[in-house]
Amino acid sequence: MRLRTFEWFFRSGWLASAYLFRSLRVGYMGLETKENPLMLSLALLLAIAQPAAGPAAPVATPATPAAPAAPSAAQGIVTLPSGLRFQTLTASTGPRPSLTGAVLVTYEGRLADGKQFDASTAPIPFGTQDVIPGFTEALMMMNTGGRYRFWIPSALAYGEKGAGGGVIPPNAELEFTVTLVDVAHVEAAPAS
Repeated sequence: MRLRTFEWFFRSGWLASAYLFRSLRVGYMGLETKENPLMLSLALLLAIAQPAAGPAAPVATPATPAAPAAPSAAQGIVTLPSGLRFQTLTASTGPRPSLTGAVLVTYEGRLADGKQFDASTAPIPFGTQDVIPGFTEALMMMNTGGRYRFWIPSALAYGEKGAGGGVIPPNAELEFTVTLVDVAHVEAAPAS
């Protein structure tokens, strides 16, 4: 499946600087992912081959309030049996991702206190199962073209270990705002 996913990213033009940037940043932060080492090596080669764009200017983002203490049906927040809370910000009727597929998203990740720990500067591609379990569960509820906010309980995120060398503390609930830009349904490789 990984090779077919790579081929799809390459042919569709998604294997670009946005994925490179994300791969390098994830590796630098030490976040636990299921990223394919081959993809990271390819990203490093692309970084060397691409001309330098100069230092990136820091992006100022306004602080957002912490996640609500309790889900509210009036706010359109749905709580799933797993504890994941999910809110549709912009509805869409586009196709949904599959568990064996890949997605292209823009996102912003925050801790419960509102502190941003990660964000995409451009759409980022990845396999639907190449992220923490709570993110995968949320992806399965999204439609292409929609914008969503969801709160992932610690047990579906990084748990007691935390991640990123303290960037995400132990037992942290994570809040994400995500726009699902596109999906790809990738067939699994036949068993040999």
